[in-house]
Parts: sequence; structure tokens; C-alpha cells
Amino acid sequence: MISDPIAITRRWLREWVIAHNLCPFAAFEFDRQRVRYCCIDGTNTATLLERLAEECRHLDECDTTATTLLIVTSGAEDFMRYLGLVDSAESWLSVSGYEGIYQLASFHPDYLFADSRADRQGEDAADYSNRAPWPMLHLLRETGIEAALAHFPHPERIPQRNAEFLRARGADWCRETLATISDHR
Repeated sequence: MISDPIAITRRWLREWVIAHNLCPFAAFEFDRQRVRYCCIDGTNTATLLERLAEECRHLDECDTTATTLLIVTSGAEDFMRYLGLVDSAESWLSVSGYEGIYQLASFHPDYLFADSRADRQGEDAADYSNRAPWPMLHLLRETGIEAALAHFPHPERIPQRNAEFLRARGADWCRETLATISDHR
């Protein structure tokens, strides 16, 4: 069993996100080792925001890093608490002048989209597109996103394609597959 959050996250990225093409842009940066992984504590929001600031500065100074996955190893186990941290991080990006330079994507073991079918029909497999072994903030360069999207036909269809793929496999398959990748607790 793997207990290292960074090793688990790398495995999740390779065996879940890339293997199932949930993000068609991930393999390019992963294969070039341009993804940075950092463990952070989410217990204290101010401390989390300090680490986010450090990562923004790192990306400002290091163009060989394409993106950073901030792995929240404690303090964000509860999904609603996590969403509060995401809101705080997005607000910090805006007031710090990083809006339009960096963007956050979010992942959590209990991720639920606002339009999730989970509350009406049980667990929604589509929510697994943003489920991960650990709560995470994915810090992306806007220029990198724009460049990737410029060469990808119909990027707006990615979320729907992911939902269809995951729902076709079912929530049980998603849960079992992720469990084999991320069994750490």
C-alpha cells in the first residue's frame, strides 16, 4: 500500500486522469515531468494561502513547471470545508493580481458537481471526473490553458464527454477503480 500523498497523486494522475483521458492535456505535461506536486495543510486558511502564494511565485519564476498540484493532506476532508478553502484561494488569486494569470481547478475524494444527480438518483458517476485520493487545488497557467485549447477541437465538450464515459461505466466501477489507485487510508 502506498502512503505517500505525492506518490498516490502521481499514480492517480497517470492511472485515472490520463489513462481514461479525463483531461486530454495532462499526459503532455506529465510525460515531460512539468507537473509540480506540493503537500499543504488546509487546517489554517492563512497558511494554505501562503503556500498558494509561494506556488504562484514559483510559477512566475520557473517556466519549466507547467502546473502545480497542491495536495491538501489535512484540514479539508469535509467537502464543504474544502469548498470554503477553494473560495478563499480564488478570492486570494483575484485580490493578489493573479486573476487571468493562474486558474484553479479543484479535486476532492467526495467531489459533487452543483448539478450532480447524486441527491436524486444515488451516487453520480460523473462526479468522479473531479474525485481524487486527496483534496487538491490544481494551479494552472492561463497561457498554458489557452495554448492547449487552441489546438483541441471543441474543448467545451470535455465535461460532457467525461460525464458520459463515467456514467456508462457506473459509479461502482469508478469507486473500485479509484480505490485500487488511491488506497491510502
